[in-house]
Amino acid sequence: MNYLHQDLKTFITEEFLLKSETAKRLYYDFAQQMPIIDYHNHLIPRQIADDTVFENLTQVWLYGDHYKWRAMRTNGIDERYCTGDASDQEKFQKYAETVPYTMRNPIYHWTHLELLRYFDVDILLNKDTAAEIYEECSTKLKRPDFSTQNLLRKMKVELVGTTDDPTDSLQYHQQLGNKPSFGGLMLPTFRPDKAMAVENTPDFLAYVQKLTAASGVQIAHFDDFLAALASRYAHFVSLGCKASDHGLEQIYAEDCTETEAKIIFKKVLDLQAITPLEILKFKSAMLLWFGQQNHANGLVQQFHLGALRNNNQRLLAALGPDTGFDSIGDFSQARSLSKYLNKLDSTNQLAKTILYNLNPADNEMMAAMIGNFQDGTVAGKIQFGSGWWFLDQKDGMERQINALSNMGLLSQFVGMLTDSRSFLSYPRHEYFRRILCNLIGQDVENQELPNDLPWLGKMVQDICYYNAKAYFEL
Repeated sequence: MNYLHQDLKTFITEEFLLKSETAKRLYYDFAQQMPIIDYHNHLIPRQIADDTVFENLTQVWLYGDHYKWRAMRTNGIDERYCTGDASDQEKFQKYAETVPYTMRNPIYHWTHLELLRYFDVDILLNKDTAAEIYEECSTKLKRPDFSTQNLLRKMKVELVGTTDDPTDSLQYHQQLGNKPSFGGLMLPTFRPDKAMAVENTPDFLAYVQKLTAASGVQIAHFDDFLAALASRYAHFVSLGCKASDHGLEQIYAEDCTETEAKIIFKKVLDLQAITPLEILKFKSAMLLWFGQQNHANGLVQQFHLGALRNNNQRLLAALGPDTGFDSIGDFSQARSLSKYLNKLDSTNQLAKTILYNLNPADNEMMAAMIGNFQDGTVAGKIQFGSGWWFLDQKDGMERQINALSNMGLLSQFVGMLTDSRSFLSYPRHEYFRRILCNLIGQDVENQELPNDLPWLGKMVQDICYYNAKAYFEL
């Protein structure tokens, strides 16, 4: 058979990633039918609330997707076809030319899963099939049944947990309201990282003004700053917010008194220089306060740890952040993470917490760390989150699952999320579920687990859906 026009269904078959009969039964009898709780993503709320219809495949698939941009650049594709002024069809053509070169990168699997699950496209994407696939998919996307809400409905998504700054108005969350629209809910997530970023004085002062406008609190002192943030917490919670989130290199846990935090804040407002230690102290004070507020407001707190961001300064200046120039960092994590969680636990203010790790060398440390702060009040109160970003692939997921299994209770895991900017990313949940079922199925085949399909099936369904539903109190 000619590779260029090979039937995709001979590649992604019913047995895709499922290497045993037990794995197939676990997936098809238990995992496949579970709805999706996507408790963390970067979808644009306006596009959901307005039920946007995209004009073509590039707009829904390539805009903002730095995974694909990185692959294209590595394949020698000019930036004009990634973030530049090339037409949408030209950009898609260049991506299609890149796809065959992505074999053994997860993008190859995701690309073809998405074409098959959303559009029933059953041929491989490459330079020769690009025009045909672009036309067919773009034509379908213009239909009302391919609007954003219908794309979510098609994948049985019950929750979209967006990522939102405290200064965001949340007007699109208000527009939808706390009621199902696409068959599920869109709820905001409190992401206050900019409220700690005193290392860049002009940007921080601009943020203080933005927070003043959003909260209605005139900020002249540190107490005003906290009051403004507290009012935004209340606004988020009023619209159904279930979680907060931080994207950090590492946890900040330097000791800092309230008096010190006030002095540092005043120095920043007065345009006085602050030292690296003062920056760390202020970040630590704020992160501790956010943890206390998360507990008081009943929010799950999420920490995405370990990304080394904006490595290419030349292209950062030209294209801005989040365009594909971040990587895995090798930060020291354990001591500050332990100190932070212990401070909150010692005053009984430790909220439910999910830790996402970006450096695979830290998997076992993270999996062991969560066991230190389980207190019996909530099953799986402290979670080792699913493989994130560069680890959001078969090997990364398997390593995370194995580390969690060895150090904790996989059965209490809250499972997969997309962490994506794309409405076509939901087959990643299928990807995760197949990998999960394959690992458990292989253990059964190896006689390392009993062939108790009712119990193992329940465990799979809990990980895929029910644990997250209970954990986020949906």
